[in-house]
Amino acid sequence: MRVVITGGAGFVGSHLCDALIARGDRVVVFDNFSTGRPDNVEHLLERGPQVFWLDERDVCDDLYVPGNVDAVIHMASPASPPAYTKLAIETLRAGSLGTENALKLAARKSARFILASTSEVYGDPLEHPQMESYWGNVNPIGARSMYDESKRYAEAITAAYYRDRGVNAGIVRIFNTVGPRMRADDGRVVTNFIVQALSGLPLTVYGGNQTRSFCYISDMVDGLVKMIDSGITGPINIGNNSEFKISELARIVARITGTKLWTVQCPVPPDDPRRRCPDISMAARALDWRPKVALEQGLRQTIKWFREHPLEVRRAARQWDAAGDKRWLWGKGAPVPVGSVPDPDPIYPLGDRTPGRAEQL
Repeated sequence: MRVVITGGAGFVGSHLCDALIARGDRVVVFDNFSTGRPDNVEHLLERGPQVFWLDERDVCDDLYVPGNVDAVIHMASPASPPAYTKLAIETLRAGSLGTENALKLAARKSARFILASTSEVYGDPLEHPQMESYWGNVNPIGARSMYDESKRYAEAITAAYYRDRGVNAGIVRIFNTVGPRMRADDGRVVTNFIVQALSGLPLTVYGGNQTRSFCYISDMVDGLVKMIDSGITGPINIGNNSEFKISELARIVARITGTKLWTVQCPVPPDDPRRRCPDISMAARALDWRPKVALEQGLRQTIKWFREHPLEVRRAARQWDAAGDKRWLWGKGAPVPVGSVPDPDPIYPLGDRTPGRAEQL
């Protein structure tokens, strides 16, 4: 097969490239590197342009690929809260104009089209676990709306191209995913906790009673490949159906990193979902897909990768120390949060400075 992947230099996209090439497929990637990174796919360039072709291009521009194409996978979009908040207009354009450009390419090439949608289309769900038939509970003008609504629109236009233009389209709703190549500074709860734990910083817990499920990247890619090879339209949930409280995740990360659990409570962000866990019975039935990697096993592999990239961890930690993100300052005379015990021996100390005590602005 010859597969086009928009956003293929991102976290999930780059692992999908690896899997497809490993089985003998040829891959073309479009990525503007707004959140994706060339390093994620640099090793694939060694395979030569006949196997892997990388085009630095915004998905909102016309997408031209000479020759045959068997599948188009649209993954291009900022996906972490800080990224899509900073790139709000770009996120909406990637979900609207970018999705249509990818659909037009699939239509011209008579190719299979897969939309990488998201669990965010469910918003702050009133149904639990979330089934594909659930329409969601989304604030269309809220703090997360640029991402939520961009993906809801992307699903709508994909369904329209399927019904009206005959495109062989499928929709995958991706739930939280962890693994190597996550950006240390992407602001998601897993990367925040790992960077903070490895750097001797307190783990910033926004609320703590919210629940999430975390799928390991190899399981996610397996589900995406099965969706590509199928003729299923969906939408279909791909994610791990084991549910954990955020406070429990903090304890697991502290245990794996070998650091003392030192947390600071922060207010819950606006429109933050209280519960998020997929019903994956459709994926099990239609794709014969189920997650295999447990959370702790996946976190160990993810933390191992971050330990092997100390400069990235340090840069991300310095941003926390300087910006406080986000509302935290280090300094003498600040009160120690109740129940907090600082780690006296951080794995990656911040230069010549050790963390002091924390104060919320």
